[in-house]
Amino acid sequence: MKDFVKTLDDLPRIVKFILVLIGDLFANVYRLCRSIAKNNVLGIILAVLLLLTGGFLILWIIDLVMIVVKGTVWWID
Repeated sequence: MKDFVKTLDDLPRIVKFILVLIGDLFANVYRLCRSIAKNNVLGIILAVLLLLTGGFLILWIIDLVMIVVKGTVWWID
């Protein structure tokens, strides 16, 4: 799982931006994988809830801004 998270972290910013722009599914799966890799139970529960509810519009906007500014999606880890 850590290799998968590292692979996603190493993607260019423009690719991450396009993937999140299309739909926040990429960011939600990334959050879940990142929490699993760090054994963060709260993060896993929240990521699953986001996946089941389709995420939130405000979180999608925050993800787009964070990718432009820092190159990664926002998460609690």
